Amino acid sequence: MRAIRVASVALLSTAAFALAAPVASANDGGTTPNVTSFGFTVSPATVAPGGTVTLNATGCQEPLVKVSSGVFDAVELNEGRSATAKVDADAKPGAQYQVTFDCKGEKGTTTLTVAGHPTGTGTGTTTPSKGVKAGLGGGAGGLNGTEVAAGSALLAGALGGGVLLMRRRAGGSA
Repeated sequence: MRAIRVASVALLSTAAFALAAPVASANDGGTTPNVTSFGFTVSPATVAPGGTVTLNATGCQEPLVKVSSGVFDAVELNEGRSATAKVDADAKPGAQYQVTFDCKGEKGTTTLTVAGHPTGTGTGTTTPSKGVKAGLGGGAGGLNGTEVAAGSALLAGALGGGVLLMRRRAGGSA
C-alpha cells in the first residue's frame, strides 16, 4: 500500500513540475518562420534596398506557390523551382516586412529585414540601426500572471504532498 502512495506522490510531483515549466511558443513576434506542411525560405534574410532575395518553397503538392510582400512585387514559384525578387529601392533601412508563401491556401510567413544603404549609394558598408534583439528565451516572455500563479500553486501542492509523505514515512502517521 505504501508503494502506491509513493508512486502517486511521485507522479503528481512530476506532473506539477511539467505544468509549471514555461511552454515554448511558436510565435516569437515574427522573427522566425511559422510551421506549415511545406517548407519555405527567403535568402538572405537581411537585404539592402534595391537588393535581390532568393525565394524557395519545398514540399508543396501544388505546382504553383505564390509569394507576396509589401517590399517587392508578387512572385510565383513553379514546381519547386526557386525565384528571385528585387526589393524596392525606396525600402526603409531597418524596416521589417512580412513575406507570405501561399500553397493551396495554406499560408506561411517569415520576416525580411531591410538594412544598409540603397544599392549604388552610400559607402557600401552596413551599419546596424539597432542592437541585438534579446528576449527571455523560449516562451517565458509570453507567460501572464494567471499562468505563473497556477504553476506556482501546482508546484506548492506537489511539494506539500512530498513533505506529507515524508512525515508519514518517518513518524508512522501524520
